[in-house]
Amino acid sequence: MKHFVVIAGNIAAGKTTLTQLLSQQLGWEPFLESVAENPYLADFYRDMQRWSFHSQIFFLSRRLAHHRQLLERPNSVVQDLSVYEDAEIFAYNLFLQGNMSERDYRVYRELYEAVISILPPPDLVIYLRASVGELLARIVKRGRDFEQNIDPAYLEQLNVLYERWIAEFTHCPVLMIPTDSLNFAQNEEHLGLVIHRITDKLQGQEIVELPAA
Repeated sequence: MKHFVVIAGNIAAGKTTLTQLLSQQLGWEPFLESVAENPYLADFYRDMQRWSFHSQIFFLSRRLAHHRQLLERPNSVVQDLSVYEDAEIFAYNLFLQGNMSERDYRVYRELYEAVISILPPPDLVIYLRASVGELLARIVKRGRDFEQNIDPAYLEQLNVLYERWIAEFTHCPVLMIPTDSLNFAQNEEHLGLVIHRITDKLQGQEIVELPAA
C-alpha cells in the first residue's frame, strides 16, 4: 500500500536522519527540503521585518506544490518538514517576535488556511520530540557553522510552538517519538522499534505514545 509520511520536529531533532533511514529500510522515496532556492532569503536575513512576509509566502507556495506532487507519487514517500510547520511554527514565530506585522500575518494565515482546507493530508505525521539540551548537543556535534550561535531561548520557543501545534493537529494521525531516549540514528534496536510503531500506526492501530527505551 502506498503511504505519504511527513517527519516534523525542531532544528536538529533528527528529521533528515529518520527520512533517510526510513528510505533505506522501507524503500520509501525520500524528499529532503532545501531552502537555498528561496530568492528572498538573503534579503530576509538582512531585514526580517521587511522581507519576512515575502520569504514565508515563497516557502508556503513551494511547499504546497511539493505536497501536491508527493500525493501524486506512485510509491510511498517520506518528507522532511511539512507545509504545516511553515505556518504553525516559523511564520507564527516571526509574528510573535515582531518580525512580521499583524496585517501581513493575517493575510498569510488566511491564505494558508484556505489552501489547507482543500489539500489532502499525509497519512501520518511523525513528530520528533527533543529537549533543548539534546538539540544543542546535536547542533554542536554536526558542526554546521551557521547553527553554532543559535540561542537556546529560540529553540525553546520553537519547542513550545511545536507542542502547541501537535496537540491541536487533527488533519491526520500523529506518532510522537521521544528522541532524547530513542537513538534511532545509532541504535538498531531503537530504529527497529520506531519502524514497528510507524507500521502499526499506518495500519490504524491506536498508539498513545511511543515508549522510551
